[in-house]
Amino acid sequence: MNIAFVLPTITTLEAYLRADTMKDSISRRDCLKAAVTGAATLGTLSLTGKISAQSSRGIRGQQAPELSVSHWIDGDGKKIKPFSVAAHRGKWVYLKCFQQWCPACHSVGFPNLQKLVEAFPKNDKVVAAVIQTTFEGHSFNTVDALRKNQLRYELSLPFGHDPGNLELPTSNPDRYPSTMRSYRTGGTPWVTLINPEGIVVFDDFHIHIENLIEHLKKETA
Repeated sequence: MNIAFVLPTITTLEAYLRADTMKDSISRRDCLKAAVTGAATLGTLSLTGKISAQSSRGIRGQQAPELSVSHWIDGDGKKIKPFSVAAHRGKWVYLKCFQQWCPACHSVGFPNLQKLVEAFPKNDKVVAAVIQTTFEGHSFNTVDALRKNQLRYELSLPFGHDPGNLELPTSNPDRYPSTMRSYRTGGTPWVTLINPEGIVVFDDFHIHIENLIEHLKKETA
């Protein structure tokens, strides 16, 4: 597809799907905490939940890179081969990044994912996967959180665990989860939407889920 036609569409769609809910779902104290921990090293997080102009987050308009996450479980909690973005070309792919101790992941991120799954129960043109991108609190944001949240939110979806390496210095990019590095995510919760052509059309903390569902129903009708 000609990129000249893709970019204007992405810009319009991104505006339609954007949701300014971070400031309502995370307290001022939580935002300050994020700004002085992992999120600060990946981009300055303001108290409104926006990434400052000093650091551009996300890879909107780019070809979605393949995930490099080795540990995955299926909807029944059994280990499976890694979820592949490339294997789902021709479909809309919704990637949700979370951490177990992230308040907004539970107040907004997972409820939104539930709405998406309920809206497309048998639609094979829309797929979703969840990744715990642990860049802090490794003793709390553990692999056990995958199955725990599958059951808590009744989500029969592939869940992956992508931990960073705290033994590395903060100046080393490999300290952070591979998904955060390849998709330039700003922390958690984070939503990435990939269109059937494999282009990232949305990359941000929160998405307007009702608008997304309306859009996907039109695209997959």
